[in-house]
Amino acid sequence: MDPLHLTTSRHEGTLTVTVSGELDIATTEPLRAVLMEMLDEARAEPEPDAAVVVEVSGLSFVDAAGLGVLVHAHNRASGQRTPLLVAGVPPSMQRLLKITGLDAHLVTVA
Repeated sequence: MDPLHLTTSRHEGTLTVTVSGELDIATTEPLRAVLMEMLDEARAEPEPDAAVVVEVSGLSFVDAAGLGVLVHAHNRASGQRTPLLVAGVPPSMQRLLKITGLDAHLVTVA
């Protein structure tokens, strides 16, 4: 098992969480908490061009629970009009997004 690691950064209104390791039912809560914190911050101090970015190129595994955290964050971000971007999606996760139909809902960037 590859433990989950989260690193956060802020740059000109963009809040980024870099995620590596395994994102599964046993590790989703720390990511959920960080994303909710970031969305709260983005809502409290809105800036033009502000966004929340989830950088996932370091993920070695993601399951349905991990995708659920991203969907939850996406729904909350949409409700408060904060862009949420998923960056660096590895091929295995791209396939999972396509199979589940989430590729049409989550905004992914290279």
